[in-house]
Amino acid sequence: MTFFEAVLLTIITASTPLVIAAIGELVTERSGVLNLGVEGMMIIGSVGAFVAAQVSGSAYVGLVAGIAGGAVFSLLFAFLTLTLVANQVATGLALTIIGLGASGMIGEAYVGVPGIRLLPIEIPLLSQLPYVGAALFKQDIVFYMSIILVVAVNWFLFRSRAGLKIRAIGDNHGSAHALGIGVIRTRYLAVMFGGACAGLAGAQLSLIYTPQWTESMSGGRGWIALALVVFSSWRPWRILAGGYLFGAVTILQLHAQAFGVGIPSQFLSMLPYAATVVVLIIISHNRRMTLINTPASLGKPFVPDR
Repeated sequence: MTFFEAVLLTIITASTPLVIAAIGELVTERSGVLNLGVEGMMIIGSVGAFVAAQVSGSAYVGLVAGIAGGAVFSLLFAFLTLTLVANQVATGLALTIIGLGASGMIGEAYVGVPGIRLLPIEIPLLSQLPYVGAALFKQDIVFYMSIILVVAVNWFLFRSRAGLKIRAIGDNHGSAHALGIGVIRTRYLAVMFGGACAGLAGAQLSLIYTPQWTESMSGGRGWIALALVVFSSWRPWRILAGGYLFGAVTILQLHAQAFGVGIPSQFLSMLPYAATVVVLIIISHNRRMTLINTPASLGKPFVPDR
């Protein structure tokens, strides 16, 4: 494998969880729900996947457990915000804190235990292509799932009747309810989809990115995923571009440290998060475009007429 292929491979591996978590949150926000608990759902998915893989001896069982863990954990958020009409911002932050604490407790016995890596799938002939073959066509199943998710969500939101209903709810939940659309039911499903995607992203961390369990191994990726949704202006294809941009910043700063660049390592380590802040500042200047694409009912509680 050439140096270019190695760098491309690491960028793809680092970007995949960002893309998956962000695409799930995009669907959630398109329905008008703001879930700031992505980080908590990711870490629950991560520890769930690692523990399930260790118990079963199968990384694929771990992958399913990670997805299920994120989806089930998101139900707590959905119940509090959609049924009990709790504040979505405060509940999302609480979900993250609970997730970080619960994952540390669950995974305490597995710290330092060698992980079970999810092996890549090699596509014949294409994997032999120069420069990009090994990086694009000898990848794990989660990478291919991330691409499929972006394509499927883009089609679902803008080409299907159900996607139109989700966007209608996100733009005006009162009018959608008056038309007979089940606002609460649809939002429950959207939140669960976002949780499942966050759980899958977390599973990728403990089964592929670094096949081991360490406390708080999500490392703030859930917050970057939230910023990616705004960066993309709630458009799935921009999620893909933004995810790889932030993934490239993360990996290139590691290579810069390896080459002994004369910049403090602490500064290089903060680059991905600094890039997130810079992008949000740039986006905020185009206020008109942001308002056009932002779901009008985002974060607003809904209580159906009795």
